[in-house]
Amino acid sequence: MMKIANAHLWVNNQEEALAFYTQQLGMEVRADVTLPEMGEFRWLTVGPPGQEDMSIVLMAIPGEPVMDSETAEQVKTLMGKGFAGTIFLTTEDCHASYEELKGRGVEFTEEPEDRPYGIDSAFRDPSGNYVRVTQVREVAAWV
Repeated sequence: MMKIANAHLWVNNQEEALAFYTQQLGMEVRADVTLPEMGEFRWLTVGPPGQEDMSIVLMAIPGEPVMDSETAEQVKTLMGKGFAGTIFLTTEDCHASYEELKGRGVEFTEEPEDRPYGIDSAFRDPSGNYVRVTQVREVAAWV
């Protein structure tokens, strides 16, 4: 059986993203490897403590020959609009997680709100990617 190992987010600055995801969101570094033989390519992943089988790749937007400059600009534009990636986090208490993250300096774009599927809130990371924090109701309760 196959499993999902990584989710991928483009980031403008890996150091800034690393600080945000570890210091403000409380995630841990899973891998931070620089490969000189691949032009100093940096494989940087983070993930929530206690969920070791899944990581978020914080990927710098590459240059030539991987990505031409026009495509890189398009990716940056989409990120700035919040349309280049989204991470969905679940929590047992959305209101408590909201207050904890706000206390760490996370600026929310959506406060916790009741929805048919649970209590949901959202913020954006420094690169513009959306992160949603949701307290999910039992599936049977909203299907």
